[in-house]
Amino acid sequence: MDAKIFRAAIVLGLLSVIGPFAIDMYLPTLPSISKALVADPAAVQWSIMSFMLATAVFSLVYGPVSDMIGRKPPLYFGIGLYVVGAVGCALAPSIEWLVTMRFVQGVGACASFSLPRAIVRDNYRGAEATQLFSLLMLVFSISPILAPSVGSLVIQFADWRGIFWVMTGAGVLTMLLAVFVLKETRPKEVRVESSLGSALRGYGFLLRDMRFLGLTFIGGFGISSFMAFIGSSSFVYTGHYGLSPTLYSFAFSINAVGFFGASQATTWLVRRYGLSNVVRWGVYGFTASMLTLFGIFAAGIDSFAILATLMFVAFTFLGVVLPTTGVLAMEEQGEFAGTASALMGTLQTVVGAVAMGVVGHFANGTAMPMVTGFAACAAITFVLTLLTIRGDERDAGSPIEAPAE
Repeated sequence: MDAKIFRAAIVLGLLSVIGPFAIDMYLPTLPSISKALVADPAAVQWSIMSFMLATAVFSLVYGPVSDMIGRKPPLYFGIGLYVVGAVGCALAPSIEWLVTMRFVQGVGACASFSLPRAIVRDNYRGAEATQLFSLLMLVFSISPILAPSVGSLVIQFADWRGIFWVMTGAGVLTMLLAVFVLKETRPKEVRVESSLGSALRGYGFLLRDMRFLGLTFIGGFGISSFMAFIGSSSFVYTGHYGLSPTLYSFAFSINAVGFFGASQATTWLVRRYGLSNVVRWGVYGFTASMLTLFGIFAAGIDSFAILATLMFVAFTFLGVVLPTTGVLAMEEQGEFAGTASALMGTLQTVVGAVAMGVVGHFANGTAMPMVTGFAACAAITFVLTLLTIRGDERDAGSPIEAPAE
């Protein structure tokens, strides 16, 4: 393995992980927050959704700005705002305050959500980009494996507010990493002609590029199934199935193990079978697993073992789909990679937030609304794959000419 690629994966992965950590780490405490702030579960879920919606909207700003002034200054601003939001959450006196400060934290976190993809595209293509995306998934997978367990550990010694103080510390450490380790990948001579006008033309170009949109939404609806799980799992696992916070953390984290293993196999799979084929078969496996799960629960079989097993299988296939769709979608977007990365992040986050909100709206304490959400996301992903990836690796759709900058 190339040492440069490995080093880049570690740095970018650690930058990327503070956002997911801010979601996953406090999941075991959602019922406690509900009691402490006298808020119903739906209101508490808004503390997740406000964070996600903030990342969706403000990614549209960070991407073009990073094309114009470089990748590092927006990262500095975003991480600083993330720290401010984390401190505000730790001091929140009410659920309304918590939701507001989570929005602020999300505005900051979206810098580290959206920009690493652009940094990858600045330096790498094809199989190398796939390898780096896969290694990013390796680091990214640490979040759902460790974050709920870290949250459970923290609440052994402090209340839920302690988790946000831990996030504050993580943000400070990430800032140091961005300042002293990360190198600028968009030099002045490349960005000299980037402007607000070129950014708007870039968005217009991307919104007409059906292949880019199709690949973005394939990944987006795949991610949405996991977002539905994040929003509902704490209440279903602890309330319906009676798991303790520690057991919940383990059950939540095990899904990331399959995701991690599959993402690390993508480089070999892509070299052997090609990007398009890997995406296609990954989606087929993901869809088959989720629809089988829905069929079993619709038949009246409410089994935690079946739920956990089929979710593990489905998220393993998803570990193949996400890095490969990301590479395919970004492959031809070099001149405005930051803008493309931002739009991809925004669209995927909006879809994920909507999926989480819809599943939360129909929550009834059982697993069925969550499982139904999984099936719906999988079915849409399957249809989009059929429409977007029609031929072999040479079928690149009908790209239109990129806008001049």
